[in-house]
Amino acid sequence: MTRPLLPEDRVDPAIRDAIASNHRDIIDEVERTVAAHDVVVVGMKQNPFPKRARKALTAAGIPFHYLEYGSYFNTWRRRTALKIWSGWPTFPMIFVKGVLIGGAEDVQKLIDSGELARRLAMGGSSAKETGAK
Repeated sequence: MTRPLLPEDRVDPAIRDAIASNHRDIIDEVERTVAAHDVVVVGMKQNPFPKRARKALTAAGIPFHYLEYGSYFNTWRRRTALKIWSGWPTFPMIFVKGVLIGGAEDVQKLIDSGELARRLAMGGSSAKETGAK
């Protein structure tokens, strides 16, 4: 997978640290949580899709850890840092065994197909091991 990112040599050295540290605390928190839990849902208040994902996981009997960052009325800058970091444009962001699998519809498809249970039963966490592309 390739996605366009502005090459570092096209970013003025004077602002590189500002870019690298922009809301780094929220990114670090998500990375730590993803490393510590098999399933992580990152969401926000008032958005029905994180709630839908949590409900689907609960109904399937799959334990998960939930991180919530603000609502439509606040914390959008911090959430934007997560979107830039992950490349995923919406919430929730769902991680399984360290791999971003998408959002609520994506996790439902994996539950329905049995693929989520298979991935959770597997050891390891790489995208290659889980069949992600």
